[in-house]
Amino acid sequence: MLEPFALLIARLAVARVFFMSGLTKWNGFLSFNPDKYDLFLFEFFCPEDKRAGALVLCTDQAAGTYAPTTQWIVERFANMAGIMEILLPILLVLGLTSRLAVAGLLTMTLVIERLVFPDADSWWGSHVWWAAILFVIVARGPGRFSLDRLFKLESSRT
Repeated sequence: MLEPFALLIARLAVARVFFMSGLTKWNGFLSFNPDKYDLFLFEFFCPEDKRAGALVLCTDQAAGTYAPTTQWIVERFANMAGIMEILLPILLVLGLTSRLAVAGLLTMTLVIERLVFPDADSWWGSHVWWAAILFVIVARGPGRFSLDRLFKLESSRT
């Protein structure tokens, strides 16, 4: 009886986290915030203080320099993250292709955890909660209050 409401709240809660992060990557409609390239280039993949186990892609960590191709790839990661952090939460809130949206958000969570912040504090601080909510949605589906249910893309189990 309460499961449809719980699944809706779960979808809204986790979607908000990613959507709000996605909004910070844009200056307006289809205008990517170039400052976010620096976030990816110098904080995530070439941090001043190297995090044990983190993926470091720069050629010279002290200078923060990249090979041109690697820099282009990291900048595309930033663009892709900005797009996915807007698109996937919208799909999740609507309950449209929910499991696909969850797969994308779960992949982002695991990439952040394994490649960018590979420490237990990061995992147990927030990432484990995102993953737990996302796994519940994968296991149970988006629930009764979803477009997946309306369009019969999901079973009527919940």
